Amino acid sequence: MNDSQLLRYSRHILLDEIGIDGQQRLLDAHALLIGAGGLGSPAAMYLASGGIGRITLVDDDEVDLTNLQRQVMHTTARIGQPKVASGREALLAINPDIDVRALRERVAGERLRELVREATVVLDCSDNFATRHAVNRACVEEGKPLVSGAVIRFDGQLAVFDTRRPEAPCYACLFPEDSPVEDVACSSMGVFAPLVGVIGTMQAAEAMKLVAGIGDSLAGRLLLLDGRAMAWSAMRIGRNPSCPACASRAGKCVQKQDRLKTE
Repeated sequence: MNDSQLLRYSRHILLDEIGIDGQQRLLDAHALLIGAGGLGSPAAMYLASGGIGRITLVDDDEVDLTNLQRQVMHTTARIGQPKVASGREALLAINPDIDVRALRERVAGERLRELVREATVVLDCSDNFATRHAVNRACVEEGKPLVSGAVIRFDGQLAVFDTRRPEAPCYACLFPEDSPVEDVACSSMGVFAPLVGVIGTMQAAEAMKLVAGIGDSLAGRLLLLDGRAMAWSAMRIGRNPSCPACASRAGKCVQKQDRLKTE
């Protein structure tokens, strides 16, 4: 790190859990964000300010007036621009020393696996189950940790799926691909703006902890936030031995009936 970086990240470096070595790990890391909207905005901004050296934003949408109530990475002046281009501008304004790649794509298949393969950590900031399952499969196949967040109305959830750990579940262990779950969009159901900031910021925190090797991640736990009462609850998540997405991994599996337990 040069003198400017030492000054910029000095409050991180003062933390015994991070220090010079931990900050260098952050600078050397590559975070892939799928989605540059409500969750992706705060997640990306904190990753950038905290010194993740390379950030790839993936989103095929444009900035719309209705986004601005919650998608804080974008501005009124950038309405009509691709979200990834708007996001790149915002992140480089926060930290011009990092590398930000903007991909206006709806990625899937081998292209998605290629992007995941290049990343140190993946943040799922998407808004539909099809994308979440595709990202999960790519992370399982490539052995990359996944930080997943979701918000609708006044409800939020956060989890880490780190299948580098043999006992850890994947996203599909918790939400099977064939389960009758209906996607609900914020365009029809609404979303309380500050909650995407809470969950997205926590996604950034979990991603940075994974990169820097700080503390315990949320792997094996699901956090649920009731925004009306501002109350958190936690659930233990076990690995499903029959999960089609991750069953081929080596390691001890728990019984399916024990997958969810209230903590």
